[in-house]
Amino acid sequence: MVLATTPTPRPRHLPLPNTSNGDSRTHHHAHLLRLLKECTDMSQLKQIHAHTLRTTSPTNPHTLFLQSRILHFSSLADINYAFRVFDQIEKPNSFMWNTLLRACARSSEREEQAILFYCKMLEEGDVFPDEYTFPFVLRACAYLFALSEGKQAHGNAVKLGFDSDVYVSNSLIHLYASCGCLELAEKVFEEMRERRSIVSWNVMIDSYVRVGEFETALKVFGEMQKVFDPDGYTMQSVINACAGLGALYLGMWAHGYVLRKCDSSVANDVLINSSLVDMYCKCGSLKLAQQVFDWMPKRDVTSWNYMILGLALHGQAEAALKCFDRLVETESFAPNSITFVGVLSACNHRGMVEEGRKFFDMMVKDYRIEPRLEHYGCLVDLLARAGFIDEALNLVTTMPVKPDTVIWRSLLDACSKQHEARIELSQEMARQILESSEGDASSGVYVLLSRIYASASRWNDVGSIRKLMEEEGITKEPGCSLIEIDGITHEFFAGDTSHPRSREIFRVLDTINEKLEAVGYAPECSQGDLIDEKRWQSVGVGLHSERIAIAFGLLNLKPGVPIRIFKNLRICNDCHKVTKLISELFEVEIIMRDRARFHHFRDGVCSCMDYW
Repeated sequence: MVLATTPTPRPRHLPLPNTSNGDSRTHHHAHLLRLLKECTDMSQLKQIHAHTLRTTSPTNPHTLFLQSRILHFSSLADINYAFRVFDQIEKPNSFMWNTLLRACARSSEREEQAILFYCKMLEEGDVFPDEYTFPFVLRACAYLFALSEGKQAHGNAVKLGFDSDVYVSNSLIHLYASCGCLELAEKVFEEMRERRSIVSWNVMIDSYVRVGEFETALKVFGEMQKVFDPDGYTMQSVINACAGLGALYLGMWAHGYVLRKCDSSVANDVLINSSLVDMYCKCGSLKLAQQVFDWMPKRDVTSWNYMILGLALHGQAEAALKCFDRLVETESFAPNSITFVGVLSACNHRGMVEEGRKFFDMMVKDYRIEPRLEHYGCLVDLLARAGFIDEALNLVTTMPVKPDTVIWRSLLDACSKQHEARIELSQEMARQILESSEGDASSGVYVLLSRIYASASRWNDVGSIRKLMEEEGITKEPGCSLIEIDGITHEFFAGDTSHPRSREIFRVLDTINEKLEAVGYAPECSQGDLIDEKRWQSVGVGLHSERIAIAFGLLNLKPGVPIRIFKNLRICNDCHKVTKLISELFEVEIIMRDRARFHHFRDGVCSCMDYW
C-alpha cells in the first residue's frame, strides 16, 4: 500500500516588473516597494533583492530606499544575509548602519558584534552616529558589562550633542546601573533636562532593583508618583522591590493597584503575575502566591519556576515535586536549568536524598542540561546534611566546576552537626573557605569550627578561636529580625532595648517565659554562642532577636493574623524549640524566614519537621 504524501511546497514566484515594457523608473521602484511591503519570507525577499540588483541603478535615490527596506527585513529574519546585503551597498546611510546595530544589540549572541560594528562606523567616517545609534550600542555594552566601551560611547554622544536625548539618557542609566555604577546612573538621571518621560523613571527604578537597592527604588517610585501615574513596567519593578524587602503590605497594595488602575492586558501579563508569585512567596504568603499562580490565564516556564522555588523555600517539598510533574505533563515547554534548582532545593529542605539523586540524573540524562554550581551546591548540601559526607566530598572533588565558599561551608556546617567530630577534615574545609572567600566569611567559619571543637570537648581550641577573633577584630555577625506591622517595618537585634515600646515588649517576654517554665522548658546554650562568652552571659538565647520580634508581634497583631518575621541568620535550636511552644501556648501562627528557608510554626509543630 502506497501512502499519500504531502507535496513539498514550492516558493511562490512574485510578479516582478518587466522593465522592457516601457515602465518608467519611478513606477518600477514603486512596484518593487509594494512587493517588499507584501513580502512574508526570505525566499520572496531574495527574489526581490536579486531583481533589484539587476534592474536598478545603485546611484538612484529610490534604489537606496529599496536597499534600506531589504536590509531592514533581512535583519529581522536572517542577520547573516543582512550583513551580505550591507556589504553590497556602496554608501550606506545612518539608517542602514543603525538597522544592523539594532539587530546585533537585540540578539543574545551578537552584542559584541554590535560594539565592533559601531567601531567600524567610526573608523570609516562616512556617516556619523546619531540619536538612534547610541541606545543600541549602549544596550550591547550593558549586556556585556562593557563599562569602558560604554563610557567611550557616552563621550562620543556628548561630543555630538546627543547626551541630552531622552532615549540616550535612559540607555546610559541602564548601562551604568548594570555595571554597578549607581552614582553615574544617578548623575545622568539628575542632569536630564526633563524627566517627563515615564520611561526615564522606570529605568531608574528598575536599575535600583537590579542591584538590590530596594528601599531606594521605592523612594524614587514615590517621587515619580508626583509626576506620572505608574504603568505596568513601573509596577513590575515595585513588586520586585517588595519581594526583595519582604514587604507584604506594600506588595499587596501594588497587586491591588494593578487590578484597579491598570488595563486588563497588564493585569493578565505573564511577567507581572510571575513577579507577584515570586513576591508573595518571598514575603511569606504561600497561599496568595498559589492563588495568583492558579488564576493566571497564561504561564511560561518562569511562572512555573517561581512556584516550584517558592514551594521549596517554604519546605513544601511534595507540593514542589507535584508542581514539577504538572509542568512536565501539561505544558509544551520543557523545564530549564532554574527549574531543577527549585526541584533540588525542595529535596534538600526535606532531606530527600534518593529523590535528589534521581532528579540530578534526570536533568543531565533526560534534559541534557549541564549542571551549574547551584545544582552541585544543592546536591552537596543535601548529601552532607543527611550524613553522606564522604559521598558529598567525592562529588566536590570530581565535579568540573570549582567549588565556591557556599559549598565548602555546607560541608563544614554538616561536619559540625555530626555526633563524631571530624577535626582534620573540618580544619581543611575551614582553610578552603578562608582562602576562597571574597567577602567577610571569617566570622561564620570560626563559629562553625568552634562548634566542632566544642562537640569534641576540645575547649582549649575553642578558647584559641575566640582569642584569634579578638586579635583580628572579628566579631560574630549580630542576629537581626524584622517584623512588618501595618506596613511599617520594625528592626530588632539581640538584647535590643532601643525600641520606643521596649517596656511593653519586655513585659510580654516575661509572660512568655512564665508560660514556658510552666510547661517545663529549660533554655539550652547553643554551641555557636560559646564563641562569644561575654555576649552569652549578658544576653543569652532568651533575648535573641526573633524572641523580641515575636513579643512585639503578640503585642500588636490582631488575633488570627500570622506573625511574619525575617531573620538574617539561621534560627538556633533553642529558638526553634521555643517558637514551636509559643505557637501552641498563644494559639498563633508564626512564619519565620531565616537565612536558608521559611519555617511555619503552628500548634507546636514546624513545617520543616525539625530538619533545617
